[in-house]
Amino acid sequence: MYQHLPVMSREVIELLTPIPQGTVVDATVGGGGHARLLLEARPDLRVLGIDRDDDAVAAARKNLVHFGDKVQIVQGGFENLATIVKENTEGNIMGILFDLGVSSPQLDRSERGFSYWGEAPLDMRMDSSQELTAQTVLNHYTESELSMIIAKNGEERFADRIASRIVANRPLQTTADLVSSVQEAIPARFRRSGGNPARRTFQAIRMEVNRELPSLSAGLDESVHLLSPGGRVLVLAYHSLEDRIVKDRFARWAGEREQTLPGLPVEPNPRRRVKVLTRRALRPRASETGSNRRARSARLRAAEKLTVPAGS
Repeated sequence: MYQHLPVMSREVIELLTPIPQGTVVDATVGGGGHARLLLEARPDLRVLGIDRDDDAVAAARKNLVHFGDKVQIVQGGFENLATIVKENTEGNIMGILFDLGVSSPQLDRSERGFSYWGEAPLDMRMDSSQELTAQTVLNHYTESELSMIIAKNGEERFADRIASRIVANRPLQTTADLVSSVQEAIPARFRRSGGNPARRTFQAIRMEVNRELPSLSAGLDESVHLLSPGGRVLVLAYHSLEDRIVKDRFARWAGEREQTLPGLPVEPNPRRRVKVLTRRALRPRASETGSNRRARSARLRAAEKLTVPAGS
């Protein structure tokens, strides 16, 4: 059963409740948790739910069936956001929600290969129809390519050592093989603290398999054009790489520029397209992090499309 507890649902609903009537695109609908709460709070809205994972699509359709034609669920990724929205709505998009990263149901199903606990095939695909798997990445990428991916996507200090050990241990067949390679590569004194030493490498390989950062960038760039004036885009990120991309995009859309001389005010771009609603990322309440481990690293940012671009 696909059961997924929506992260920071209270904050998400509070930010989306004021939007004008129209359609909200839940670009990572999962089991439909955020969508259900939103429709309960705003029965006048419609929801287009999208997910790359066919298990999530099936679960969302089942869990939201009682909302009838107010909900439509389709399979797809961020990189195709504009096409999906144009093919499945009549416009008037008043909200877009991105909930990034891997979900609890994906981690819990060991055969998917997302978890570093236990032994499973090296899969890690969110969309099971795609060809590229973690096994292909680990067994066919060059050592330098692996090192770059692990360093960039995983922010792993021992990326070079891990990549070298992976190549030496080829062919890798299971997640246990990958965990073992990481443990062999990282010095013992660094393996004793900070959680499972393979966590960053698993994150890095998963992000490469699913092209998560390029897809996020593409989806964000489309979102600001898809939104109607007064609409809002919300992003839940779970690590610094994603959050930096979101923060950068919001700042650019808001027309913010860095100061060139100390002490001088920042000059806004007269063509700014959005108002940033969260100057600092919102973090989950202590009551939520105590009951939902996935929420602990969550960062929520939101921006609102201006009715008339400033300077026009």
